[in-house]
Amino acid sequence: MLTVVSTSVTPVTSTSHDGIRLHGVHHKGENDLAFVVGHGFTNNVTKPYVARVLARLATHAGVVAFDFRGHGRSEGRSTVGADEVHDIEAAVRTARELGYSKIATVGFSMGASIVIRHAALGETRPDAVVSVSAPARWWSRETAPMRRVHWLLEQPHGKLAARAIGVRLGDSWVQPPESPLEVVARITPTPLLIVHGDLDHYFSQEHARSLHRASLGHAELWIEPGMRHAESAATPDLVDRMAAWIAGKVEDEE
Repeated sequence: MLTVVSTSVTPVTSTSHDGIRLHGVHHKGENDLAFVVGHGFTNNVTKPYVARVLARLATHAGVVAFDFRGHGRSEGRSTVGADEVHDIEAAVRTARELGYSKIATVGFSMGASIVIRHAALGETRPDAVVSVSAPARWWSRETAPMRRVHWLLEQPHGKLAARAIGVRLGDSWVQPPESPLEVVARITPTPLLIVHGDLDHYFSQEHARSLHRASLGHAELWIEPGMRHAESAATPDLVDRMAAWIAGKVEDEE
């Protein structure tokens, strides 16, 4: 498989199956592999550290990344991981329409929980999945950053505060969706890589270890020394290693 890609970046749009118009970017690749990337809560594809991850991945293959609903330029309201599986499904569909025959989903933080849930529950299975800094379960308040997130989600003025930092929140869950921990075993036999920093200040590394255990030995686990949380902590070396892992798994399937 070739590893040289074009530096061409173009805007892309799609509509989720429930009618949400999504906006994002496509880094055109020159081989048959594309990374479909899901960002973290409050992020979007134009945030500098997100854009850096996308650009680094694009040195290995094509990249398709949409702003999740309620984020950036995409329409709708954020459901914080519930309905966003439809956004990843739309991105996978878009990558197929662009001509890529091999698709790997790569998610960070909220996006990591979403790619796990999509691979387990979605209509279209990816060829490989990488989950970076994922929560294993909902309503985690074990750290100060997550207590601040829950203030946004639960307090009367939270939605206004969230809008000020670029997120349009929807209504609270009536019925909680299946957590990553509950569904991760269903990803088998699709290759799954779980990546987590040992200094993650949002979710402790026990989240990653519990996901690994719940995968019943199927997933591969990387606990990264000195790494904090999600896109802002993803070094070029880590992105390169994740891309190489995906390429190896995709080639093994051929």
